[in-house]
Amino acid sequence: MNFLARLPIRSFSALLLAAASAARAQDPSAPPAPPSDRPVLLAPVIVSDELDNAREDIVPALGATQYTIGHDQIAVEPLGDAANFNEVLLRGPGMAEDSFGQLHIRGEHANLQYRINDVVIPEGISGFGQELDTPFVKTLSIETGSLPAQFGFRTAGIVDIHTITPAPGSSQGGLDILGGSFNTQRIDARAQGAEGAFSGFAIATFDSNDLGIENPTGSASALHDQTHQGKVFSEGSWVIDSTSRLSLLVSTSVSTFQIPDSPGQQPSYALAGVPTFNSAELNENQREDNAFAIVAYQKTAGDLSLQVSAFTRYSLVEFEPDVAGDLIFNGVSSRVYQDLSSDGLEMDARWLATATHTLRFGIILIGENAGTSTTNEVFPTSADGNQTSASPIRIEDDSRKLGWLYGAYVQDEWKPLANLTVNYGLRADASDAYLDEGQLSPRLNLVYQLGQKTTLHAGYARYFTPPPLELVQPADLAKFSGTTNAPAITADSPVRSERSHYFDAGITQQLGDHLSVSLDGYDKKAVQQLDEGQFGAALIFAPFNYLYGRVYGAEFSANYTAGGFAAYANIASGRARGETVTSGQYQFDPVELAYIQSHWVHLDHDQALTTSSGVSYSFDDNLVYSDFLYGSGLRSGFANTGHVAEHHPVNAGFEHDFHITKHKAIKARLDVSNIFDEVYELRDGSGIGVFAPQYGQRRGIFASIGYAY
Repeated sequence: MNFLARLPIRSFSALLLAAASAARAQDPSAPPAPPSDRPVLLAPVIVSDELDNAREDIVPALGATQYTIGHDQIAVEPLGDAANFNEVLLRGPGMAEDSFGQLHIRGEHANLQYRINDVVIPEGISGFGQELDTPFVKTLSIETGSLPAQFGFRTAGIVDIHTITPAPGSSQGGLDILGGSFNTQRIDARAQGAEGAFSGFAIATFDSNDLGIENPTGSASALHDQTHQGKVFSEGSWVIDSTSRLSLLVSTSVSTFQIPDSPGQQPSYALAGVPTFNSAELNENQREDNAFAIVAYQKTAGDLSLQVSAFTRYSLVEFEPDVAGDLIFNGVSSRVYQDLSSDGLEMDARWLATATHTLRFGIILIGENAGTSTTNEVFPTSADGNQTSASPIRIEDDSRKLGWLYGAYVQDEWKPLANLTVNYGLRADASDAYLDEGQLSPRLNLVYQLGQKTTLHAGYARYFTPPPLELVQPADLAKFSGTTNAPAITADSPVRSERSHYFDAGITQQLGDHLSVSLDGYDKKAVQQLDEGQFGAALIFAPFNYLYGRVYGAEFSANYTAGGFAAYANIASGRARGETVTSGQYQFDPVELAYIQSHWVHLDHDQALTTSSGVSYSFDDNLVYSDFLYGSGLRSGFANTGHVAEHHPVNAGFEHDFHITKHKAIKARLDVSNIFDEVYELRDGSGIGVFAPQYGQRRGIFASIGYAY
């Protein structure tokens, strides 16, 4: 489990080939290497590895804090390849768990950028943690801190996924079936292969269970919480020659969710013809569709390497209310339909200008078309807000907006000394949406190699973060005047882009042959600090700004590997605060808003202490693991002045491989999540932008069997 890997490593086959060539060059009399079963296929392996290395060198981390999770690490986490993508990321340093599959890194609400093979994935409405899957992941890295100039817009963390690479001349596949608690049923089917210059793979997943969204009660199972999710991901690659490659990635997913019910709620409004309503029988549902495609061309010509990509995406979320129930309990029933179309171009290049200077530059252009359509049922009210009729009225509220994001950068990787790297650059960004905004952002990173086992780094980054266009929903508040959906506050200032100064410094130390540790600290000062909240029943978030923001903290990580034994531990402490709400004011309670205007408050996703740790041992064809998560509790209460109780679930699992032939095997696996059946809250229904309580998953037992050929 190489959680602190800093540099890309060539494939083992390429290293063996290089070592054998060097040995023969030194000793001509040495016998030749044993012949390969397919000697003509070695060249494509080398070409593919060289192209991968060249692509990595176009957009390296260059001083940012980088953590790498390989496929072996995924295997020793709950459910292994069947785990949700956000569960894999949750084991990274500084990650705090939230409801609806959300993750918060270093005190940020979201602000994560996802990339596949060093190409930006255009944003969608639903969380990527629910859209992406793990079976196609070869490695993924989480890059945080003071990022170099090639990274813009979403900068709390970069999640860079590298996909599996089929072996030349191979034809492989497999089928995995998983079942267990919460009526879980999952099937993964995959196929991959390569012939000559062409290679590719496809993975299809169907997942169904009765815990699609966190349970709003502490019971062992939720009411009305079934989900069905289907996903397909495929990639094809054509190696044109030893210096160029063309790749195509296509992904699509369709998910449906029942919104879980909370029994025992008391009616707040009267609805004609419906004298009573049991809240345990509410029937709210949500559908999420996502699809994207990326085509990328990579080329190396002498000292110049570049990658040019084009991408397109479509995303929609549709919330279907229980009209009668929502009216009775909330006074408003809203059918919400949101869709987003995105298209873009990206180019990144690297030029070896001199022996000590490597220049990198690039551009990105993204066009987004976002629409929101709501059909609202509400009751009329008197001037003092009291319901005047039991017959609802209907109000339509629609909006659509075309927005553009532009970015360009140039930077220089300078090596004034053999053990010192200075990377400095400038980035220019612009956002043309509900507001026209832009910024020039300098970046600076220093990396100093103090001996062979100690690396120091420090950096500064200026960041510009536009709000997600698809989540900005300008409401026509006047339409709801005199109804049960009229806000107590009518101010609705536009959401602005966040601007921040970010400082980061750290050290990585290798202790002996088996243990490595790292310590990193960060401090962010922002104006128009962005945050998001769920201000209605639909699982859709609305962004807003704090005039001032401050986020700071420290992370410690340790990794130990020796033979088949491996262990890791991550500890993160941080604070995230804001003052004075400057947009979306109508969504707040007046008393709470007045308090925030003159007080620093914790952001709702602020968690003082977060840890993740695990141990694993592999022997013969067996694998056993256990891991542990701890969170001191997300914020709650009036203006986030409190926090929910701490949580510390423990998980464990066992896996055994049965080899049928040299190329065929059956894998059997047993996983137990939350072994001690801890009942813990992620949210208690209070706090800024929190709509309902959500509890963590209770104990679950899952068994899977997989066939690979």
